[in-house]
Amino acid sequence: IVLNLINYKYSSRVGTSRRHAFLYIYMEQIGSNFHLTLVSKMAGADGDDSLYPIAVLIDELRNEDVQLRLNSIKKLSTIALALGVERTRTELLPFLTDTIYDEDEVLLALAEQLGNFTMLVGGPEYVHCLLPPLESLATVEETVVRDKAVESLRKISQEHSPVDLEVHFEPLVKRLASGDWFTSRTSACGLFSVCYPRVSSTVKAEIRQHFRTLCSDDTPMVRRAAASKLGEFAKVLELDYVKSDIISLFTALASDEQDSVRLLAVEACVSIATLLPQEDLETLVMPTLRQAAEDKSWRVRYMVADKFSELQKAVGPEITKNDLVPAFQNLLKDCEAEVRAAAANKVKEFCENLPEDNREQIIMTHILPCVKELVSDTNQHVKSALASVIMGLSTILGKDNTIEHLLPLFLAQLKDECPEVRLNIISNLDCVNEVIGIRQLSQSLLPAIVELAEDAKWRVRLAIIEYMPLLAGQLGVEFFDEKLNTLCMAWLIDHVYAIREAATCNLMKLVEKFGAEWAQNTIVPKVLGMANDPNYLHRMTTLFCINALSEACGQDITTKQMLPVVLKMSNDQVANVRFNVAKSLQKIGPVLDSNALQTEVKPVLEKLATDTDMDVKYFAQEAISVLALA
Repeated sequence: IVLNLINYKYSSRVGTSRRHAFLYIYMEQIGSNFHLTLVSKMAGADGDDSLYPIAVLIDELRNEDVQLRLNSIKKLSTIALALGVERTRTELLPFLTDTIYDEDEVLLALAEQLGNFTMLVGGPEYVHCLLPPLESLATVEETVVRDKAVESLRKISQEHSPVDLEVHFEPLVKRLASGDWFTSRTSACGLFSVCYPRVSSTVKAEIRQHFRTLCSDDTPMVRRAAASKLGEFAKVLELDYVKSDIISLFTALASDEQDSVRLLAVEACVSIATLLPQEDLETLVMPTLRQAAEDKSWRVRYMVADKFSELQKAVGPEITKNDLVPAFQNLLKDCEAEVRAAAANKVKEFCENLPEDNREQIIMTHILPCVKELVSDTNQHVKSALASVIMGLSTILGKDNTIEHLLPLFLAQLKDECPEVRLNIISNLDCVNEVIGIRQLSQSLLPAIVELAEDAKWRVRLAIIEYMPLLAGQLGVEFFDEKLNTLCMAWLIDHVYAIREAATCNLMKLVEKFGAEWAQNTIVPKVLGMANDPNYLHRMTTLFCINALSEACGQDITTKQMLPVVLKMSNDQVANVRFNVAKSLQKIGPVLDSNALQTEVKPVLEKLATDTDMDVKYFAQEAISVLALA
């Protein structure tokens, strides 16, 4: 059989069993490692066909179509199960190792699959067999493939015994760390921390040396990879080595000529600071951190601003008061908008973590003046970032300071030309409500909210509608009925359909929040009154509202108040209204009892099913079918 199949290598396979063709291709791939027992199983004349699908998958591993190869790789576990653990180790894995020259998406899928292959090769005892293909994948050019290979290597490293880790895994890390191409060296950076805690002291010394070498590598990409893993590696090192090795590496990387390396060193600073005793922070970490906060590259300063709250917790209250407060002020006043936005986003968190004994004094003296400047910043992203957190300061500063100092800032932001700034303020009103009370809030901020709700730009009105249920929950039902109910009803007759649609959804959320009784007394009468509006669009809005409210209001209100109005509208002169009546009856049908369906709904739908308009007939017949009224 084998010799006959080989004769088909360059000839047409017409007349050859498709199963034999698949087997030939697989034999060509595996080479001398292939066992004839599998051929006899798969290609047995009219014998066992159970392995035929596996042969198809194997064939697809070398198909010219990338998608077919990808599909086969994603089902690699199926192939491995069919082959068994021994043949997976001795045949499938060597084949995969030898053929790692494929499209990136295929290699990515392979790297992911191999991370879950431990049991398919015989368990932890044989997990080292997975290292060769993953080592090859960890050296490819495409970053996402390398990252996934490293992720899988980290995963299976935990399944190695300490002995296997030193015999098989640690040599792999060394090979990658000393590879000729930068790709292997960058991959090695992610593997030091997973093997370091479980190896002997001699091997630990070698690992530390390799990591030091990579931190001073000639290639910026390798130094960048080392900097990104510096904090993680520091966490598994003994404290003495953190002080003797890691601090010097941290200082060197934070002074690197490439800003992409320096900014990653800032990230590592958080981890390193949490490991060191308080007395060592001032001498070992703070000089480098001060330097980073004033770095010539805005990207490094941005990273400092982005990690500021974490740095603040790591260094403690005393250093925060002496060093971080001035640094934070400078970041809030930075010449780059991206840095100011990142710092503004941390204002609330930074203030919350200040020492309680002098928190208010620090905020009022040092932070609030900077915040006042940011309220009128020229960049909308800065103002938006500030608006998302500034309301939180009211709970820290208390009622009097909020009314005197913060309310004017809130009001200014509510009138800002940028919609996102205004909406960020509205979405956090509950913070201020808790501190100053609803009456004070309504007098100062509500007029600005009403002004937004009537804005000429429909997208601004739409955004306000989306926040109305949240606002209603914060203000309470009485205040809502007094100040905002009229506004919500006005949106139902807006000239823009998107506003009317959003207003309908808004009513449903309000009913869910305030209850069916409130809806019956406040909302439903006004909605049903629109059924007689001369504008057919407004009459249709009545139907849309009934669709949305029926379930929330329940069977009683729907049957007694809403259903009669819908049935009456079936005689509307406008066909669009009539077919929406049919759709509404289909929608509210499940809420009604069977008696109402048979005696009231069915006759109307049957009448609409004979309507002169084609669409009305269609939707009426569909409703009859869905409600099982035929």
